Amino acid sequence: MSTVVVRLPDDRRAELKPPLGPVFTDVDNLLSLVDGPLVAVGDVVTAHLEWAGRPPDLAVVDEQTERSPVEDDVRAAAREPDERVENPPATLTAELIEAMRAGLAADGPTTVLVDGEEDLATLPALLLAPIGASVVYGQPGEGMVLVGVYPGVRSKARRWLEEMAVDAARLDELLPE
Repeated sequence: MSTVVVRLPDDRRAELKPPLGPVFTDVDNLLSLVDGPLVAVGDVVTAHLEWAGRPPDLAVVDEQTERSPVEDDVRAAAREPDERVENPPATLTAELIEAMRAGLAADGPTTVLVDGEEDLATLPALLLAPIGASVVYGQPGEGMVLVGVYPGVRSKARRWLEEMAVDAARLDELLPE
């Protein structure tokens, strides 16, 4: 049983739609700006990074894109999962956050496969990845969003998570400041 610590209310969905950084359609242009650890949230983004020869240090995938199963070539591009966790749609579970933390601490690239949905995983990634890291996620119909991890972005991610927390104490345990 997964423990939900954050739930996105329907009335907050629009707030998370605008990209948190620049949107790229060319992976080489995106990678030219990456220096340091790299986190990918999403199957298509992960596939493009793998195909470009720069596997993410942590990939969080759910074998879905825009609510449909990914194509076989995209699924094949992701590394075998190191961890499989449940994470229902519009939520973040303790298990997903713990798997992401372990993946970032691992030696070598790590893939976390989500049963459910990984859409909100960008927010804890911004808090778990070290300052100077990059987080890349997909912007439906537009491309790949690149977000540099720095204090201002971390503050915004933390604020959003705290506002959506259904278990604030557990969230603080999982993502201490």
